[in-house]
Amino acid sequence: MVHYKSRAQYGNWIRRRIIGRIGMIAVLLLLVSFLPLPLPGRLILWLFSGTSFVVVLYLMYVYLLFSDSGGKLQTKVRQVLLEHLSWDGSGKALDIGTGNGALAIRLAKLYPQSFTEGVDVWGQQWEYAQSICERNAMIEHVEDRVHFQQGSAAHLPFPDESFDAVVSHFVFHEVDTSDKRQVLHEALRVVRQGGSFSFQDMFLDQSLYGEISDLVGMVHHWGMREVHFIPTKDVMAIPFLVRNRRALGYAGLLYGRK
Repeated sequence: MVHYKSRAQYGNWIRRRIIGRIGMIAVLLLLVSFLPLPLPGRLILWLFSGTSFVVVLYLMYVYLLFSDSGGKLQTKVRQVLLEHLSWDGSGKALDIGTGNGALAIRLAKLYPQSFTEGVDVWGQQWEYAQSICERNAMIEHVEDRVHFQQGSAAHLPFPDESFDAVVSHFVFHEVDTSDKRQVLHEALRVVRQGGSFSFQDMFLDQSLYGEISDLVGMVHHWGMREVHFIPTKDVMAIPFLVRNRRALGYAGLLYGRK
């Protein structure tokens, strides 16, 4: 067995490369403004440079807020999802869009009699990877009860009703498909009869999911015997600066039983 002395690295929703790129743009615009340009041109450059610096400062704040070495908000939001999963830990679980394996590994640690699959497309646009998932599982000593594989949330590589519990954490809205409700339908397809699910996503964004009452009714129509919805802000404190559409403002929990 390979042993790692370092801590597990679960990543951050705010990508460092994005912060770096915007910061470089801000600096470049500021440097260009020192060239012999007409005053209106300089003012425009100062405006765009200043705006870019403000964006960088905001992203750095949110990055620290989400980080486990800072505000631990990502960990708290994941915990809210798990608190709404009605499962005794018997059988198999699936984590859709596992990222760096944080939720899958947490399930394995909470339920020592279970086995968890983590699936993700990964890809260069995200600071996540299957190799990091596997390394994190070794660090957390659950590598024998967690398996990670590549696959799309839009077309899960599993037969119908394969899992006793299915979870997903802020993934569905990122899937490259025009109808996010079909991604939700695909996730529910692999839940066994009597199994549980708990999903957290931007369910209050009507441009993605429509009216929430209609969405809940649709999930019932798909054969779920128990469906609940609650806005994330109703079950945990969300800092003011991340209550916007691009962060946690439209976040909600959709959970229940098949």
